[in-house]
Amino acid sequence: MIIDTHIHLDHRDYDGDLSAVIGRARAAGVGAFVIPGADPRDLGKAQAIAGANDDIFFAAGAHPYDIDFFDEAAMTPFMGDPKCVAIGECGLDYFRLPKEANESEAIKAKQKRIFARHIAIANERKLPLIVHIRDAAIDALDALSASQTGGILHCFTGEERLLSLLDRGFLVGIGGALTFANAQKLREVVAQIPLERIALETDAPYLAPVPHRGKRNESGFLPLVAQTLARIKGATVEQIIAATTQNAIDCFGLKPLFAKITK
Repeated sequence: MIIDTHIHLDHRDYDGDLSAVIGRARAAGVGAFVIPGADPRDLGKAQAIAGANDDIFFAAGAHPYDIDFFDEAAMTPFMGDPKCVAIGECGLDYFRLPKEANESEAIKAKQKRIFARHIAIANERKLPLIVHIRDAAIDALDALSASQTGGILHCFTGEERLLSLLDRGFLVGIGGALTFANAQKLREVVAQIPLERIALETDAPYLAPVPHRGKRNESGFLPLVAQTLARIKGATVEQIIAATTQNAIDCFGLKPLFAKITK
């Protein structure tokens, strides 16, 4: 089975047909889903979806663009839920910083402070991190030197300097971007990454793979990513699925939680 290690099933784009989306994914061979915490205000929704489905899990965190809503006290009860298998999505994103230097530096400082707290929480709770890094590799590497748990580098874009984190227990999350025509550099870098350090993800509803690019993404499209990765690695699709699934199980500690799924 395939594990989608990053899908926003709590996103409003799925409000009208969530059951159908999940059903199509299961029919396509997806056996488990992890909902990352992006906007902390949606954590209750993510928890409810996970609680209603044996094969769905969630994480607690705040995306760099949503750190204004980060409230550790409010998030703490969610972190104690057995279905909460990670801390994040958290990290640094400098892509949309304002041009005004003082304002830009203030946003960077706040992002770094909240990211550091996520890392500390993960260490305290012995949970992996789901990390979002965009145009901030140097600062992110500095922050992650404090990580004791590893995790997943979500939406890996081919930033080679981040590969040093593979030796610190991190996987790279690979999704639909791998299939894009303009992603040759990403494919070249992924070709050099051991399969034992790769996980599959969608980031749905975003980043649908070819031939669905530009449309709403779904976990059911993940076999297309597995096929592309198989060609890059010179492996079979079955080998790709088996390896990435085991990687995700190990990363998130899912084996004991799979008892209900695999009976």
